[in-house]
Amino acid sequence: MKWYDGIRNTTVLVLAAVVVVWLPAAQAQDSLGMLDNLAAKRADTTKRVSSFDRTGGNGDNIQIEPGATAVIAEIPGAGIIKHIWMTISHPDPLFRRMMVLRMYWDGEEHPSVESPIGDFFGQGWGEIYLMNSLPLAAAPGGGRALNCYFPMPFAKGAKITVENQSDRKCDALYFYIDYEAAKKADKDLLRFHAWYNQELTEPWKGDENEWEALRKPADVNPTNEHNYVIIDAQGEGHYVGVNYYVNCPSPMWYGEGDDMWQIDGEPWPYSLHGTGTEDYFNSSWCPKEVFLHPFFGYPRINSGMGWLGRTHCYRFHIQEPIIFKKSLHGSIEHGHADNMTLELATVAYWYQKEPHKVFPALAPAEQRKPRPEIGVMEIHRWRDAWRQKMGGGVLWGDEREAK
Repeated sequence: MKWYDGIRNTTVLVLAAVVVVWLPAAQAQDSLGMLDNLAAKRADTTKRVSSFDRTGGNGDNIQIEPGATAVIAEIPGAGIIKHIWMTISHPDPLFRRMMVLRMYWDGEEHPSVESPIGDFFGQGWGEIYLMNSLPLAAAPGGGRALNCYFPMPFAKGAKITVENQSDRKCDALYFYIDYEAAKKADKDLLRFHAWYNQELTEPWKGDENEWEALRKPADVNPTNEHNYVIIDAQGEGHYVGVNYYVNCPSPMWYGEGDDMWQIDGEPWPYSLHGTGTEDYFNSSWCPKEVFLHPFFGYPRINSGMGWLGRTHCYRFHIQEPIIFKKSLHGSIEHGHADNMTLELATVAYWYQKEPHKVFPALAPAEQRKPRPEIGVMEIHRWRDAWRQKMGGGVLWGDEREAK
């Protein structure tokens, strides 16, 4: 081994060590304040609701029949939920999309949280994979342990339900709901909200001219009218993040869409206006790699040609929540100037004073089933249609029609 090979190998090891050391440090950056407060005296009482076997046996779960709703927690009085853990055994491969999580605060009629379970905890399309962020994690084994650390205050009771919208029985739902019971509610604490939305987007002006691939100038979009909606809230509060699930049926890059945040009804252009989808998710240059940070990341990426297929991005505004006093309309373009067909789904997370704007009706279970990913056969058919349009013969694929 040459002397410079030793130096090179040592350098690689040092850099690897720096990365290994840095990752836990980065994930702990928000924990410093929490560690400082560990010694502080606490007035509240720690409690838990769980699925433990009341007989003393090991059947520590509940079952949910098709179409049934289970109330997994009904907590009286004031307090704050600090942690939720779940794991599920279900014969339906799409149960993460078919089981719906709802949460109600202070006896309200309409839920403040409504989302398919998988999408809420950071797993899209009914799939299972690892996800690691500060407030949410899908943990070992294999992403089956679902964790939430968003604090959830309440003053006059909390209720959490799970509805099984699959046509198959949920064999086992295991759960912990850890909370602190308080003698008196803190009036300054806002209520936690989460809303699931989905849409199969349509090119606004009829074509998918991304990156000027169709050899004509790109469109302009001085409005949020045709954007995909992430949040549409009324009242006073602050938005703290989103899980964004995109299925792209094209190898073209999906991420030229700007994020737009209309605060308190302000006119366009808004106080917060972004420059591209990957920019909002704190990355750059059309990323296609798994990356997990406490505040942002890409836990699931597509494996097709270009950006064809499914990608999951998340962004949590832990340090810089988006504050609103009257309303917040947050949206993002689906491709530059809303020019792409994309299967989009999101879960937005925020805190606000009640009452909140009632959510639109959740898409029916059948509509929530994800569209299939485009594969080799579809791409070959695209080529065949193009060959016929070009007149057939010996064609490589980079030929272009005359202007």
